[in-house]
Amino acid sequence: MKILIIGGGSMGMTYAKSFLSSHIVKSDGMMILEKSEKKAIELQKHNIGTVYSKPGEFIKSADLIILAVKPQDIQVLFDSLKEYLDSQQVILSIMAGVKMQTICNYLSVTKVIRAMPNLATQIGKSMTVFTSTNDVTRIELVMVQNLINTTGKSIYTNDESMIDAATAISGSGPAYVLYFMDSLIKTAIEMGFSPSEAELLVAQTFRGTTDLFRQSNLPAKDWIKKVASKGGTTEAAIKSFDENKLNEKIEKGAKAALGRAIELGES
Repeated sequence: MKILIIGGGSMGMTYAKSFLSSHIVKSDGMMILEKSEKKAIELQKHNIGTVYSKPGEFIKSADLIILAVKPQDIQVLFDSLKEYLDSQQVILSIMAGVKMQTICNYLSVTKVIRAMPNLATQIGKSMTVFTSTNDVTRIELVMVQNLINTTGKSIYTNDESMIDAATAISGSGPAYVLYFMDSLIKTAIEMGFSPSEAELLVAQTFRGTTDLFRQSNLPAKDWIKKVASKGGTTEAAIKSFDENKLNEKIEKGAKAALGRAIELGES
């Protein structure tokens, strides 16, 4: 198998390293296209495959082409790629908001997979939601899912609009969790803990809680009830959250992210 990753940024390199470390592809089957010549030279030092700074005939040899660039760069990118593509090559896009039909139209291809990973790809614990055009075969879809799963877990959906929903929940989700963690860390420091103690206190609490949730069949609400004993400290905090309608604010924030994802797809 030969894979071409277009974009030598954080996500592109995370995928390259993950695919290589899982031995799904060897370094001689990995190609990187990075438009910055300076960055391309730097990437060549990391033994992650063959690195190019300009499009060329090598693109035709790729079984899978991964678009790991910013959405605002697509017009220039598509114009530079089109002449080298074969209509039967599989394209995997992780560009937020860019619809599969847009990619099909600009690149004259029919086999497109669209995915939304998140920040945790960097440690192999990402949540990725993906979908595909009808022309992608089952074998090709399994191949791509196996690659995606080297960075964490995945969900396939037949409905492309759910990619925007995934962007709002799991794609942006790490920032929501970190936002809440940051608030707790600041509060812990105000209560007297040192910064390092506060970070450990909050990080381990989140780690333990998410592991507890994952290893059980109980919904989150039932776990809250187990912790929030009547008349206790947790109940006081949850009551304050409810009175301040924190859940509604979180819902509004996620829906704002969804709205922006939809806007990006329409621009």
